[in-house]
Amino acid sequence: MELIDGKKTAQDIRAELKEKVEKLKYKSDKVPGLVTILVGDDPASQVYVRSKGKACEEIGFNSTSERLPADISEEELLSIVNKYNNDDKYNGILVQLPLPKHINEDKIIEAINPSKDVDGFHPSSVGNLVIGKDTLFPCTPYGIVELLKRYKIDPKGKHVVVVGRSNIVGKPVANLLVQKAEGANAIVTICHSAAKDLSQFTKSADILIAAIGRANFITADMVKDGAVVIDVGINRVDDSTAKKGYKIVGDVDFENVAPKTSFITPVPGGVGPMTIAMLMQNTFKAFTLVNNLD
Repeated sequence: MELIDGKKTAQDIRAELKEKVEKLKYKSDKVPGLVTILVGDDPASQVYVRSKGKACEEIGFNSTSERLPADISEEELLSIVNKYNNDDKYNGILVQLPLPKHINEDKIIEAINPSKDVDGFHPSSVGNLVIGKDTLFPCTPYGIVELLKRYKIDPKGKHVVVVGRSNIVGKPVANLLVQKAEGANAIVTICHSAAKDLSQFTKSADILIAAIGRANFITADMVKDGAVVIDVGINRVDDSTAKKGYKIVGDVDFENVAPKTSFITPVPGGVGPMTIAMLMQNTFKAFTLVNNLD
C-alpha cells in the first residue's frame, strides 16, 4: 500500500507555478490575478478564502478579497461580479459558496465570465468538459486526475467507480475520466443512494472514488484487493481525545481499508490540499489563455 500525499503534491504544483510567475515577471509586468468574493461570515468559508489568499501571495499572483455583508442584495452582488468581469487585472473570479438563501447561486455563477470561471462551475465550462473540450475544470476533480497522473496511475481501460453524483465532484470527475484522452479513457460507473447493493459496484472498482459525504462509509468489505482508493470526504466527527473535541475523517474507513489497497489518499492531507493548488493552476491557465501565452 502506498499513500498518495496530496499535501506534498500540492506544494510541488505551487512551487512550479511560482517559478512560472517569476519567469513572467522578467518578460512583462503582468501576472495572474484572482479575486475571491465572500458573502457573510461563515467560519469555514473564511478559512478557505484566507487559504486561497495565502496561496496567491506565495506564488506571486495579484489577489484581493471582497468581503460582503450577508444581507447584500442579489443585484448588488451581480454588480460586483460584473465589475471584476471587466477588470483585466484579475483573470479568475471565485464566489465562495454557499451563498445566503435569498441569493440564487446559479444566477451568480452564470454571471461570471466563463474565461474567468476558475471554479469550473459555469454551464459553459461544464458543457465543454462533457464534450471533451479543453476548459477550466472544477478544482477538486481536476486535483484527483492530477494525483493519479503524478503517481503514474493510468485509468485507461480501468473500471472507475465514483460514489456520489454532486455537481462539484461526482459528475465532473466521472466526465473527466471517461474522456478519450491521456490520463483518462476509463470505464466509469457513477453510484449513489438509489443502489440496492452498493458493494456490488464498489467491489468491482480498480479505482474507487468516494465523494458521498458520510464518515467512514466505505468499509473494507466494499473494496477489492489492490484497488486504488481516492477519498474526497471531509467529515467532522466527535472525538473526546482530540484537543478540539472532534477529528476530521473521510468517507473511507481508512484504518481497515488501507491494507487492502495499492494506493490510497489519507484524510486530511489527500485530495483536500489539491483543490486550492488546482484553483491556482486554473488562474494561471486563464491568464495564459487571455494573453495568448503557451
